[in-house]
Amino acid sequence: MNRKDPHRALPLLSASGGRQEGDPPGRRRWAAIEDPLPLETGIRLPGVRLAYETWGRRAADGSNAVLVLHALTGDSHVAGPAGPGHSTPGWWDALVGPGRALDTDRWFVVAPNVLGGCQGSTGPSSPGPDGTPWGSLFPYLSVRDQVTAEAALADVLGIDRWAAVIGGSMGGMRALEWAVSRPERTGSLFVLAAPAAASADQIAWGSVQIGAIRSDPGWRGGDYHRAPPGEGPHRGLGQARRIAHITYRSAPELDSRFGGEAQPGEEPAHGGRYRVESYLDHHADKLVRRFDAGSYVTLTAAMNGHDVGRGRGGIARALARAELPALVAGVDSDRLYPLAQQERLAALLPGADAAHTIASPYGHDGFLIETEQVGALVRELLAALRLPRAAPVPTPAPPLT
Repeated sequence: MNRKDPHRALPLLSASGGRQEGDPPGRRRWAAIEDPLPLETGIRLPGVRLAYETWGRRAADGSNAVLVLHALTGDSHVAGPAGPGHSTPGWWDALVGPGRALDTDRWFVVAPNVLGGCQGSTGPSSPGPDGTPWGSLFPYLSVRDQVTAEAALADVLGIDRWAAVIGGSMGGMRALEWAVSRPERTGSLFVLAAPAAASADQIAWGSVQIGAIRSDPGWRGGDYHRAPPGEGPHRGLGQARRIAHITYRSAPELDSRFGGEAQPGEEPAHGGRYRVESYLDHHADKLVRRFDAGSYVTLTAAMNGHDVGRGRGGIARALARAELPALVAGVDSDRLYPLAQQERLAALLPGADAAHTIASPYGHDGFLIETEQVGALVRELLAALRLPRAAPVPTPAPPLT
């Protein structure tokens, strides 16, 4: 048997791969939400902090502010290099900066880490009221709850209305919720590779990922954050990532890259791996080193519950609230959030034309990879917006907390 153990280094890992108190802040700032945050379940979540990053300068009246919202395992680091505090480069680095689609000579770009996340914002790995990690006591969150937190962040930053709210995948769900729940604060909308509501197929994929994590003995019912190094739910989180990554890529792309070939030096007939298995192991290993399993469960559950029509008379009636300029796009090879979902969404949004198509062999991940096509659509959306007359001024930062 010559199978390479993808978990050979796991004993060196802390129980949670998320950001820990005392880690370098990088470009992050923090905003503290003073009042307990009201959640859809009726619970009020105390002590909420949101980590965020900004680029460019805010106009005196805040009218040039653009909100960019990340996907499931993303964070606030939309642009910039890897370095202390940031384990990976910016996930949309090609889109943000002087002269780029999100031109920071014109726009003030804000990107928060989502509520429930693990890269600086309040989530399951954060200290709860008693000073220990929330763990299993962290409440269920909905996409609406996450947008409530982001609206509180906008209040802290003094932004009454975003010029645009932009997001892909889970970020697209939140962007859409902004437009439906707070159209008066959403100047324009860009939804990329996201649906109006999670389908049964998408809920199924998410549920088996949650199940993989919860079935790991290291999960400990969600209270693993103080477990010794190597004894967190690493294998469950890694398996969840493998399952997810299959849905993020297209079948033709995986076949063209890997086919049925064995990993060099390994023989599947004798316990070794195929090349595609090694690829999935690689992505699993990367994620467990930078993400928290509790956050993965919390955020996946929120995505499973995404439905802009819930309690609003259905999807069509809910989307009719969003009377604002909107652009919707999907990836033609996306098998997780198929293009048909974006076509339906665009047809129901009052301010949207027909859905735009991102041509890509990479499946759902095309929304991150095809930055030239995505950038062209961002430019199209922003070109129609009136720029603020006031000269940009430095943005006051809330105190670090």
